[in-house]
Amino acid sequence: MGRCFLFSLLLIALPAAAQIYKYTDADGNTAYSNQPPDGVKAQPVELPPINSVKPPPSAPPSPQRHSSEQPRSAYEVLELTGLPTTEALRANDGTFNVNVLIKPRLQGTHLLRLWLDDQPYGQPGNVPILQLVNIDRGQHRLAVQVIDGDTVIQQSPTVTFTLQRMHKR
Repeated sequence: MGRCFLFSLLLIALPAAAQIYKYTDADGNTAYSNQPPDGVKAQPVELPPINSVKPPPSAPPSPQRHSSEQPRSAYEVLELTGLPTTEALRANDGTFNVNVLIKPRLQGTHLLRLWLDDQPYGQPGNVPILQLVNIDRGQHRLAVQVIDGDTVIQQSPTVTFTLQRMHKR
């Protein structure tokens, strides 16, 4: 049984290791085949070794943090408040405030920056009450980031809300 299995594997592997032949056909075209045609002078083609790429060595695992440890400058709480999520927010002129709940207080050179519909909105600041002005009606996504210069320290969960604006006639 073992010899039959090995013989079968050898037969399957033979086509992968087959020789390639180059020859000129009756019309003068160069042709390639795995079997030399009868009556035609064919030259064996030497193929380069098969390319293989080894995966890069994996980096050593980073040290595990204990669950009580936090990364430096992390905030325990960072979230937007004051936005209704189950009903539309009514703001006829599209202007409204959102509050940022942050614990501990904003540190050192850190600033708050709003993200409206996945784009930065307004100027970064250190006041946890932020105003949005002339926002179009419809559904929007809003988040707040704590930044230090160009570095994002932390981002709040994104809140999806619907803004309702009444047009006066």
